[in-house]
Amino acid sequence: MDLGIAGRKAIVCASSRGLGRACAEQLAEAGCAVVINGRDEARLAATAAEMAKRYSVKVTPVAADLATPEGQKALLAACPDPDILINNNGGPPLRDFRELTREQMLDGVVGNMVVAIELIQKTIGPMLERRFGRIVNITSGSVKMPLAGLDLSSGARAGLTAFLAGVARSVADKNVTINHILPGAFDTDRLKGTLKKLAETKGISLEEAAKQRAASVPAKRFGQPDEFGAACAFLCSAQAGYITGQNLLIDGGVFPGAF
Repeated sequence: MDLGIAGRKAIVCASSRGLGRACAEQLAEAGCAVVINGRDEARLAATAAEMAKRYSVKVTPVAADLATPEGQKALLAACPDPDILINNNGGPPLRDFRELTREQMLDGVVGNMVVAIELIQKTIGPMLERRFGRIVNITSGSVKMPLAGLDLSSGARAGLTAFLAGVARSVADKNVTINHILPGAFDTDRLKGTLKKLAETKGISLEEAAKQRAASVPAKRFGQPDEFGAACAFLCSAQAGYITGQNLLIDGGVFPGAF
């Protein structure tokens, strides 16, 4: 399927690996010039080289911490007026809410809510003028089904969702869409880290921990990053202009609701 976005410019945050990289790869395959981002400069450079060779598009790596003004400035210097913005950031680690300090809570809100809003503030103007823009925020399935221990992540991401709900409706008539994708358990380094902690807590092997976790998913498996990336790319397509303000849950059927 031709997504109709060849030649468009995309920024994908936190994209040297995992779900962010999967989104960047799918956009590159669709013909977009892509700016990728991460804090590990060596990993980022390797990812950029691999992607540029595989997809024959311009891939620009920007090593930066987007929670800082300097990091955002570096990112936008590489692509001042993107057609597509994918907001992504790792969430705070699993922790009992009683252990959270004020500083940790503020860092969580900045990382999982404020940064995305700031980047949208800085990029949406040209999108409106061109009458084309696609903004996708990678949040979490815990926005719909909060998990104890991930309270800070759930709260900050839910705050982002609520903040942008009205914004999405205010720009829809300019062919600028804002949507969210809510991942469940995907086969990424982050999931591997969670499974390792689970194995240590339960005193079981990593293989058994993975087996138990996969068994709790109705699909009986973990999601693959390329599945996630494909969904993200479609939301960025020319054909998706009538989809906005939505939360696409991709969790293998874990959330037990009909709506």
